[in-house]
Amino acid sequence: MKSLCKFLIILCLLRVEGNAVYAQQNDDYSAKIDSLMLTTSPRIFNGVVLITQNGTTKYAKAHGYSNFETKTPISLKDNFRIQSNSKQITAVLILQEVEKGKIDLHSPIRKYLPDLKQAWTDTVTVHHLLNMSSGVMGVDTTLRFKPGTNFYYSNPGYGLLGRILEKVTGETLINKANKLFRKLGMKNSYCYEIGKANPGLINGYSVSDTAITVLDFKSLNMTQEAWKDFIPTGGMISTAKDLNIWDGKLHKGKILKAASYQAMMTSDIKDNMEVFSSETASYGYGVDVNEKKPIRYIGHAGRGIGFVSLKFYVPEKDLDVIIWENLYNPNAKIIYHFEKVIREIVLNSVLVR
Repeated sequence: MKSLCKFLIILCLLRVEGNAVYAQQNDDYSAKIDSLMLTTSPRIFNGVVLITQNGTTKYAKAHGYSNFETKTPISLKDNFRIQSNSKQITAVLILQEVEKGKIDLHSPIRKYLPDLKQAWTDTVTVHHLLNMSSGVMGVDTTLRFKPGTNFYYSNPGYGLLGRILEKVTGETLINKANKLFRKLGMKNSYCYEIGKANPGLINGYSVSDTAITVLDFKSLNMTQEAWKDFIPTGGMISTAKDLNIWDGKLHKGKILKAASYQAMMTSDIKDNMEVFSSETASYGYGVDVNEKKPIRYIGHAGRGIGFVSLKFYVPEKDLDVIIWENLYNPNAKIIYHFEKVIREIVLNSVLVR
């Protein structure tokens, strides 16, 4: 009996070791990402990468510092400014009100913001604001083009969506977003508020050829009113793990009804943003949707106030990739260097094939 038990234990260990070797042999992405993080040209990487598939963590690593002055190591638990990844959260909040019948996607925005005097509020719809086809360059300027005919990445447009949400619900966007985060179990996500405690938020840095400098938010001289309009477009805070929760629940029907989700992910407005401009991508509601090369994926990038990010989800493979940095290089050619390279490594790896 003892001999049999010993044999079974050895057999189990061999199976475990064999499976581990098999997994290592078929992991053609981890070593590449590890090596990439150590490079210093064209710039350095300072941030976190989280990759999950079918609910299992495939890669999770933090590299660098959350605080360069104290040399505090960065962590997957740290809070980052998610910048323009905030837009898809705003889009979801709008769609939830559409589901309640409080907002009509194809109604002119004058219906919800009658105090705005611009003539274009009679032609720009909620739909146009959501998929960046409104042509809105600023609340007090003329339109860039006829609504619905082209793509223009409009932060002011998402500021208007925040105003619409507050008008129809009688509640602040901050409260609506924070309540949604709590409901989804995103315990470390919230809207940044000027002059209030913003727990867990790490420093954002700008980097040049000669120095790494902490970005002082106060130096931006942002007014309360201007920041209120910026929150729906880029003012939310989260962690890599919380955004992984968001992606899983959004893309698996846990937040929106099927029709709303389909509307969010469908667009014929071609995207010309720097991260996706080389792709066959369209802009949905707060998300980029790439239908080709080499597989369909949905994502968004974000940058500014010392942070850079890219996250994307591959529905066919239940694959989620989140890349977060708290180091911002203003050189347009290399802002998203690591994000682009990691995306290519993943999309050409065993995780997708």
